[in-house]
Amino acid sequence: MGERWCAAVRVLVLQAAWALAGGQVRYSVPEEAKAGTVVGRLAQDLGLEAGEAEARRLRLVAQGRRASVEVSGASGALVVSSRLDREELCAKSAPCALRLEVLVERPLRVFHVELEVTDINDNAPIFPAARRNLSIAESSVPGSRFPLEGASDADIGSNAQLSYTLSSSEHFSLDLQKSNERNLVPELVLTKSLDRETIPVHRLVLSASDGGRPSLTGEMELVISVLDANDNAPKFNQSVYKVQLPESTSVGTLVGRVNATDPDLGSNSEVTFTATSFVPPSGRDVISVNPKTGEVHLTAALDFEEVSVYDFRIEARDHGTPPLSSHCSMELEVVDVNDNAPEVRVTSLSVPVSEDASVGTVVALLSVSDRDSGANGRVRCWVWPASPFGLEATFAGSYSLVLREALDRERVSEYEVEVRAEDGGAPALRASRGLRVPVSDVNDNAPAFSQAVYTVLARENNAAGAELARLWARDPDEAGNGRVSYSVWEGGAAAVSSSSSSGAGAGGWRPASSYVSVDAESGRVWALQSLDYEELQVLQFEVRAVDAGEPPLCGNATVQLFVLDENDNAPALLPAAGSAPEAGGAAGEAAAAAAAGLGSVSDTLWAWAAWGAPAGQVVAKIRAVDADSGYNAWLRYELWEPRAKGPFRVGLYSGEVSTARALDEADGPRHRLLIVVRDHGEPARSATATLSVSLVEAAEAALAAGSSSSSSRAALGAEMGPGAASAATNVWLVVAICAVSSLFLLAVVLYGASRWAPRAAVLSGPGPTTLVCASEVGSWSYSQRHSRSLCVADGAAKSDLMVFSPNFPPPPPPGPAPKDTQPEPSALLDTVSGPSFVPFCGPSHPPSE
Repeated sequence: MGERWCAAVRVLVLQAAWALAGGQVRYSVPEEAKAGTVVGRLAQDLGLEAGEAEARRLRLVAQGRRASVEVSGASGALVVSSRLDREELCAKSAPCALRLEVLVERPLRVFHVELEVTDINDNAPIFPAARRNLSIAESSVPGSRFPLEGASDADIGSNAQLSYTLSSSEHFSLDLQKSNERNLVPELVLTKSLDRETIPVHRLVLSASDGGRPSLTGEMELVISVLDANDNAPKFNQSVYKVQLPESTSVGTLVGRVNATDPDLGSNSEVTFTATSFVPPSGRDVISVNPKTGEVHLTAALDFEEVSVYDFRIEARDHGTPPLSSHCSMELEVVDVNDNAPEVRVTSLSVPVSEDASVGTVVALLSVSDRDSGANGRVRCWVWPASPFGLEATFAGSYSLVLREALDRERVSEYEVEVRAEDGGAPALRASRGLRVPVSDVNDNAPAFSQAVYTVLARENNAAGAELARLWARDPDEAGNGRVSYSVWEGGAAAVSSSSSSGAGAGGWRPASSYVSVDAESGRVWALQSLDYEELQVLQFEVRAVDAGEPPLCGNATVQLFVLDENDNAPALLPAAGSAPEAGGAAGEAAAAAAAGLGSVSDTLWAWAAWGAPAGQVVAKIRAVDADSGYNAWLRYELWEPRAKGPFRVGLYSGEVSTARALDEADGPRHRLLIVVRDHGEPARSATATLSVSLVEAAEAALAAGSSSSSSRAALGAEMGPGAASAATNVWLVVAICAVSSLFLLAVVLYGASRWAPRAAVLSGPGPTTLVCASEVGSWSYSQRHSRSLCVADGAAKSDLMVFSPNFPPPPPPGPAPKDTQPEPSALLDTVSGPSFVPFCGPSHPPSE
């Protein structure tokens, strides 16, 4: 027996074939194979290398019913894991094919395996009862037939093909009749007339043998009682009744009605109907026959998916003594209706899906089935919504949910996908299965600032550590991919600065990181030191935002920091050429000015005026500068002492000291003037100058002017007369206007050249210039300025600007200088691209003195 089993297994394994066109492996295994029996070398048949089955996790996917087989992890072979009973798995269905799904990973693939469980002859024929009692009238003529209930065999094929034999008898023989195309019905045939008085009871044995090897046999004992004469049996009007009912027919429905007549009279003609020989046996619970009327009713619900055809016989028996009977067959065919909705099952789900997953990536494996048949069992599947996923059919009833479009987690972070199935019935039945597909993040978004350029205003003299601004960059990624850190990018930083009047070495370029720092987490910009407008007017630098993704992505923003001027510098008096300090009296006047809150006091300045000088004669000019800019550097001059109305006055904005009236001998030989210079800042700052004016004769004034290297033009003007002094002033005014016009034309040319000439990648060095502004009354004021042309490291210049800062003019050269002589203006400011910049030079119409 064991050798036959091994031979059968080898033959069945050799019959397993690899269906290359369909991508399906088929194996056969006999039922009742022992656990551990190798069905087939699955890994080898799937094209996997040795050891690859375990590395790629070759495994079966569970189906609706127990398969009783498993994949050996080490060898990749398909082996029997538990008892295989074909009758339990498939009943009478032939062939008994189990559809299995096999998965391998890296990459994920699905294979379909069909396992056919072949039948062995492990079930003997079974009769409905071990004993059957028959009553046969002795008047029965030879050739009379008596149907017997046949045996049933749970096996299929040749193992279920039954043959019947009857024990030896001289009165009876056995004949086999086909009730339909599937069943053989044994009939007992009377071969010799009965004689009840000789043999009242006949005992026979009916044996049923199947076609298996070895053959199995079942037996039923026949006890035949010979009855007295009732020689007419009931007769049906047809031998076979066929009925079709839809499976949705309700319980109690009339299936049909059989009719049998008996020509006998009296009780011998009264017929009783009985249903027998049900195939399958479960038909006893579905069908009932009215014994008097022959009506057949439905007693249980029909289910096409369970049983599609019921075969049974109806016996008509009279009430004679002995009773006679006849039989007919009824075949009830169950018609399928669309009463089963499709079933959608998820056999594998690979989530989350990376947002950079390629189109065609398999997300899930699905199995769709419908228990109905024909059009009712044909299923159509689709995905809703239609994007970004789709379905691909991989095998009958199997689908793959694949990616059809690129994903973007920042737009949709999770998808609710519904797989819908609809059969072909009328009306169609539908089913659906929802899937939640989350999308995992990748670092595909760089941080982005809300502005490309930030403009920040900060007052000078701020405290070190003060917060100047707060920047924020948005990164729509999540977790580390969206966590942003900030820093000053030295590669794009630039500082604009100006040197002080003390020399070119006092200024220069410094990196932006020496002025400011950026908090890495919050993006706050802090000042590392106190800012000084006179040192730095504009600081441009770049802040870089970098996320924590892999690889990290970054974004930049430009910060333009403008330092606002504060009135932190008092006016500074410039020494007059050739003036000599007076040793006596200066200390006392300085103390008085300080007590009056007039600021610093300079040394005493000297000037000479001639007796008889007319009103308006310029005696001296007070020169002062302020390191601040704008209103903070706009100066005005006031005569503080003497407060009474005297012979001298001071120009409010020019600083020129002139005679208020004609001088005479009553004015005295010497006058000491205390002049206050104030700026327009808040609060205003001031400085005080002491001017000592000596009144002398005209000849002495001319002599003093000739002998002094820095005498003023007041005495000379007194000699030359008012007309000559005014003419000299006009000459200088014309010269200054021509110089300014020439420089303006030069500036326009330079501006055009700078607009179309290639930009340098560095900041231009400092270039001192002088801005000259004229008032209505012909006086002059000036400030030392610096300009910068701002360029960035890459590409064209951005928002070019011109920066001005006041500075001290160079001291006058030794030797005498005319009174109306003004400092020569230096080269005009370098022009730069961008919006034009108009420096503040004070009001165009200063108040009259």
